[in-house]
Amino acid sequence: MPPSTIAIQSARINLRTTPQAKATIERAAAMMGATVSGFVLQNAYEAARRVVADDDSLHLSQQAFQSFVAACEKPAKPTAALKKLMARR
Repeated sequence: MPPSTIAIQSARINLRTTPQAKATIERAAAMMGATVSGFVLQNAYEAARRVVADDDSLHLSQQAFQSFVAACEKPAKPTAALKKLMARR
């Protein structure tokens, strides 16, 4: 859920920056009609979601995907060890 839709915001994040970075962030926030906190939170949240989504995604080449599908469609024959393991209670 985006931070702007959360009814109660009680967690804090503190950070230090250079005066130049602060001035640029303040200018950008003003240009967007946002508070500095809102601007920083929204942009940090969006960046964090992209990082997490990239980590959660699996990208395969067409050849690798076709190999994966083929392996799923024709699984290997069970070995004696697997049959023994599956027979255990």
